[in-house]
Amino acid sequence: MRALAGWLVASLLAIALILGAVVLGTRKVGEALDPSPETIVSASLQGLREQNRLSAFVARYVAVVTSTQTRFGLSARKTLIMPGTVRYEVDLAKLNPADLRWDAQGRTLFVTLPPVELVGPQVDLTQLREYDGGGLLMRISDAEAKLDASNRRAGQTELLRQAREPVPMNLAKDATRRALERSFALPLRAAGLEAQVRVRFPDDPGFRDQAREDWDRSRAIGDVYSEKAKS
Repeated sequence: MRALAGWLVASLLAIALILGAVVLGTRKVGEALDPSPETIVSASLQGLREQNRLSAFVARYVAVVTSTQTRFGLSARKTLIMPGTVRYEVDLAKLNPADLRWDAQGRTLFVTLPPVELVGPQVDLTQLREYDGGGLLMRISDAEAKLDASNRRAGQTELLRQAREPVPMNLAKDATRRALERSFALPLRAAGLEAQVRVRFPDDPGFRDQAREDWDRSRAIGDVYSEKAKS
């Protein structure tokens, strides 16, 4: 009987140990298969930073500029029509964990992006059109070369001026917001986590007031993730 009792106790202890190991293993597997929002967001951030730059919007503009040269009592005039493309990019390498804040209660991720940068213009040389007047001065001097150089500089400046107008800048920001919102929201949804993602720029109207409100009810994702990693 004592031997049987000892065997039963040993068996029960073994079963308890096995059950404990199973529970612990299940918990670890669950954590791996169902990571926290902070873990998913941190992984998404790393992936985005590795992409380096995001170009979510491209626009085409046309500059029409005219330059005039006057010498020896003569004048020359040239007009240039210059089409060009400008890309609107965000340097994702500048996006840091401090730019992401997680509101656990509202299940909302706030992302503050670096400013939009203009890349270009990329001039379409096949579509350049020139119109000139004052052929005599251009034949006896270097007026035509100077007019061409002046028009090309002015044309590029004009293309960038158009690209910085409020309407295209807002369109570029909206396209970038949508792209980044998807980049953070899709991994969360794939893990079965419903969360809102709000992307903003430092130069958005009312940014400081809104950021101050969000600051009170959210925490930097890097701080949250570090604490979870230690626990």
